[in-house]
Amino acid sequence: MIRVGHATLGDTGCTVIACPEGALAAVDVRGGGPGTRETDLLESYNTVELVHAIVLSGGSAFGLAAADGVMLGLEARGIGFPVVEGGPVVPIVPAAVIFDLFVGSPTHRPTLVDGQSALDAALASGGSVEVGSVGAGTAATAGRISGGFGTATVSAGGYEVTAYMVANPMGEVIDPTTHCLWDTDLKVDYERFLQLTPPRPKLNTTIGCVTTTAPVTHGQLKRLAMVAHDGLARAIRPAHSPLDGDTIFALADPVAVSAEATTPAHVEATAPSHVEATAPSHVEATAPSHVEAPGLDMVALCAASAEATQQAIQCAITHAAGTHGRLSFSDLAL
Repeated sequence: MIRVGHATLGDTGCTVIACPEGALAAVDVRGGGPGTRETDLLESYNTVELVHAIVLSGGSAFGLAAADGVMLGLEARGIGFPVVEGGPVVPIVPAAVIFDLFVGSPTHRPTLVDGQSALDAALASGGSVEVGSVGAGTAATAGRISGGFGTATVSAGGYEVTAYMVANPMGEVIDPTTHCLWDTDLKVDYERFLQLTPPRPKLNTTIGCVTTTAPVTHGQLKRLAMVAHDGLARAIRPAHSPLDGDTIFALADPVAVSAEATTPAHVEATAPSHVEATAPSHVEATAPSHVEAPGLDMVALCAASAEATQQAIQCAITHAAGTHGRLSFSDLAL
């Protein structure tokens, strides 16, 4: 089960997407200025495929320190990669950051302690997810207006794809022709919008994670991360610029992959629900990424990944608050 928690610090913050039972993971990095941690580890040719949390953080590269706190919090719960039987565990915690140092104090950024707080919030969340100017989206900007953190779920072929996105782009989120969010009828007062201060040409980034309940292989999961960037490019124009560090992770339950690959097509494979959030991870270090799940409609899943990502970014924009002298979408909405 995926759990999401935030540490919101006024002018920055971090978000933890926790998967303490272990999750198959992939990543696709497109922007020209990424700030990331442990992304090389997620390539299919490397040894460790399962992760225990994803960290999304403000604070630019300084914010990567939040992942240290998540590692410590997971280690204290006995969750991580088992180095040897009966020996220590090493939690696998990839991370990505946004540039928000121009908001508030540039010396105030998420720390190890904040990562621990966000992990605690995630494990206690019960599945609920707060959106808007929270966590890593606290000080996010979207062009001339406030950015934020958003989520959306799209169904496809009996499965779900959920996107969790931090919208902090250089590109425009408002269509200059329709005066609406791209591909929507959500309209703003465009004359007021144009009077706002244009974004500063520095490192911005949209980062996030898509998750799926489908029994995908590692290669298929990588494809979902790649196609999620299509949704990003629909919501933000232009995207993937030299000044963005656009990065999207993807997560799936490896137990579902194994069950689907070894179960007849007419039998429903379900992941075990008895694993506690504080229990040591019992999943093997490598998942059966080479096994193809029968009857999986990857075209529909890819479409869902792109759509969920676009909707999650637009959720972040529409739920963000006007802070630190910036107006929000809601302030301009007609």
